[in-house]
Amino acid sequence: MKKRILFVDDEPNILQGLKRSLRQQRHEWEMDFAEGGVQALALLAKQPYDAVVTDMRMPGMDGAQLLNEVKSRYPDIVRFVLSGHSDQELIMRSVGPSHQYMAKPCEPELLKASLSGAFALRKLLASDDLRAIATNMTSLPSLPSIYCAVLEELQSEDGSLVSIGKLIEQDLGMTSKVLQLVNSAYFGIGRDVSSPAEAANFLGLDILKSLVLSEGVFSQFDPAVVKALSLDTMKNRGQLVAKHARAIARSEGVDGKVADQAFLAGLLHEMGSMVLADNSPEEYLRACKLSKQENIDISSAEKQVFNTTHAEVGAYILGLWGIDDDVVTAIAYHHDPSAFPDVEFSALTAVYVASTCLATGNNPSKQTLFTDAGLSYLERIGVAERLPDWQQMCLEPEEEAA
Repeated sequence: MKKRILFVDDEPNILQGLKRSLRQQRHEWEMDFAEGGVQALALLAKQPYDAVVTDMRMPGMDGAQLLNEVKSRYPDIVRFVLSGHSDQELIMRSVGPSHQYMAKPCEPELLKASLSGAFALRKLLASDDLRAIATNMTSLPSLPSIYCAVLEELQSEDGSLVSIGKLIEQDLGMTSKVLQLVNSAYFGIGRDVSSPAEAANFLGLDILKSLVLSEGVFSQFDPAVVKALSLDTMKNRGQLVAKHARAIARSEGVDGKVADQAFLAGLLHEMGSMVLADNSPEEYLRACKLSKQENIDISSAEKQVFNTTHAEVGAYILGLWGIDDDVVTAIAYHHDPSAFPDVEFSALTAVYVASTCLATGNNPSKQTLFTDAGLSYLERIGVAERLPDWQQMCLEPEEEAA
């Protein structure tokens, strides 16, 4: 079935240019073009769309207002900004309702790849309800203690980007959001940034303060949910997996980018659990209890309760937000790397080994969670003999893995 996309811009010449440049996509996409937000909402009311791509600065109803309406009325629609304006206020208003921000002029191939990637991700989530929840996520709530610490540091006369970056690195919600923003076209960096600390440095104190104080960009988990679902423990586990995954990658002498990808994927590998816990705390608590009662891993329990797993949910959202494909892949397949056609060591390898070692209690003699399929994956990419060394590395104190 063809995907239906709505392009919105107040300049007819821009819309005509998009029609011409995307003509070859007609066999895959049904495309409509609206001259402004009011016309766009009228079209949206008549038929379903898979994605909306809008300019930002338009008379009457600007892009941020339009996307907020789309988000509210049609939560499962993918929302992109395509704009030539770099006004910081407009950018900050678009951070919440948009999934990705692309700059004009935009190469047709980049636009095609971004939209096609977003559509491909939908296959990760079988449930329409879950897909709508995940697509509607504008940010992941933060742990109250870290949120308050970041806010205090930002408001302090002695606040520093180094200390703020370290705090952000401890929180999945803040990490994912600052990386979504810094990797957008607005900053024109030209490369993927995988380090939360580096992202904080790029954004600067003023933008970080605006992000933290902006309604709808950052929020806080209910403290009762944090306690009931042990979210602090989940956060600590993510940090430990991240550090061990980076250490494993570095031990293989891979490119520094791969080590950074491994760290970020390890940090965010359980992000989907946070999403499920935030949107369905009672059901997620049921999955946790089921995991313990039946002695099954949490992914199997999630599958029974939600018909999906935290790996799929986390990868879906981060992919929509334009996070590095290799990071998204590592998160999506970290429980079952054999399902991905890898042929060499990657961030996925490092995160799979680190997270599995941690799940076995860092006990190299306990092989039960290294399944036959997982071991076959390591053999396939030619690194199976390295597993004992990696397991030993995961026994090292946290400081040594950093």
